[in-house]
Amino acid sequence: MMQQPGKKLQQGMTFLSLVVVIVIGSFFAVLAMKLVPSYIEYFTVKKALTRLAHDPEFKNMSKSQILEAFNKTTTIDNITSIDGKDLSFLRDESGKTVVSVDYQVVVPLVANVSVLLDFEASTDNAR
Repeated sequence: MMQQPGKKLQQGMTFLSLVVVIVIGSFFAVLAMKLVPSYIEYFTVKKALTRLAHDPEFKNMSKSQILEAFNKTTTIDNITSIDGKDLSFLRDESGKTVVSVDYQVVVPLVANVSVLLDFEASTDNAR
């Protein structure tokens, strides 16, 4: 087919391709809305452990004092995925106390489809 001079061919999306783009965009928007709160909570946990590691009294704190301080932080910062009983206490090569936490969050997406998120944070990374 020959194009007549002065006329342009139409360009753009068809209705079907517009629907496909909207469906894909909606899927990623819903995925983000469901996953972002878990990541925000993870960064809050990291911030709590960093704050604990930078406390001047941290090296002199007992395990129960560390647990109490962390539990206060979970209450204040509304951390619901973990609490003090999930913390692990270790000693590094220099004899310093290292507090760490490893936890998983299951985020239901649709029907029986879920996403499993693994998180880990430590006071050792905070220094």
